Amino acid sequence: MNIKVERVSKTGQLPDESRLGFGRIFTDHMFNMDYTPESGWHNARIEPYSPIAMDPATMVLHYGQAIFEGLKAYRGGNGQILLFRPERNVARLNRSARIVCIPEMDEAFVLESIKRLVAVEADWVPGAPETSLYVRPTVIAMDPFLGVRPSHSYRFFIILSPVGAYYPEGFNPVKIWVTDKYVRAVRGGLGEAKTPANYAASLYGAEVAKKAGYTQVLWLDAVKQQYVEEVGTMNIFFVIDGKIVTPPLEGSILPGITRDSVLTLAKHWNLPTDERLISIDEVMKAHRDGSLQEMFGTGTAAVISPVSHLAWRDEVITVGDGGVGPMANRFYTAITDIQYGRVEDPFGWIVPVKLDQ
Repeated sequence: MNIKVERVSKTGQLPDESRLGFGRIFTDHMFNMDYTPESGWHNARIEPYSPIAMDPATMVLHYGQAIFEGLKAYRGGNGQILLFRPERNVARLNRSARIVCIPEMDEAFVLESIKRLVAVEADWVPGAPETSLYVRPTVIAMDPFLGVRPSHSYRFFIILSPVGAYYPEGFNPVKIWVTDKYVRAVRGGLGEAKTPANYAASLYGAEVAKKAGYTQVLWLDAVKQQYVEEVGTMNIFFVIDGKIVTPPLEGSILPGITRDSVLTLAKHWNLPTDERLISIDEVMKAHRDGSLQEMFGTGTAAVISPVSHLAWRDEVITVGDGGVGPMANRFYTAITDIQYGRVEDPFGWIVPVKLDQ
């Protein structure tokens, strides 16, 4: 399938790279592609960024049948534009599609579409330290129909946003609140899919946490409300007695690409890791006996987020000395150095974007 390209003149001056924030500014172009049962995925095109016209009965608005991904394009020191493990995002997009009954897409073509759009918008990839171009591929159900069934037609689109740090704290410790009052996902549900409903389920608890002065919620399993699962926008890691511990992927946790990168690096460095169930009681006990050395979250948006404080019921603990721990710092440095092309990539994670497309 060919990708038609309709270019538009720049909308104005590029944004100030020192004041980007996250997800508020969008580039001049977007990618669109449609699906119908008769034609399959077709009409791939890069065109000016614009609203998507929808009938008020469009199924995504009523039943939430949608999926999305998040990855970044980085500007290397030589001006080259780099993607970090984009094939994993594309594979996860199809995995989410299967869970919510959306037709899968050719992964090589989706990756090519991302590269072509980023190439068209190359001027929008910021070059300031720790900035990047956020890439948001999305699929939504498009049938105008008020009946509960999978849609027959879909729109796949990709939009781009130049971004700075996801959290206002940047690469500094965040405070996390644990809840056993609210739940987010159960095994066999939507927890392992990157679908809007998965995030909608986390919003109320996250607002409660923010009002209490915390950055995010640490969710427990929805059945026993005993075992740690993930933070609202991140997977979670603990360093206990020198071992890196993280909850296993058992159907209610999003399989994070940064999570996998941390585990791969740890094994590459011969550091002990353990993917296992870990209860909140074990975490608190490890703090009391001094074996809880670090805690950090992982995700595309923030990469690594050290945790300084953890609130559970009536107790608030300080993790380590409350600062950035050496393990979190090592992973952050190693991953971002690879992402920005500052060091050799021993894993083949980096995919360059050709700018002459």
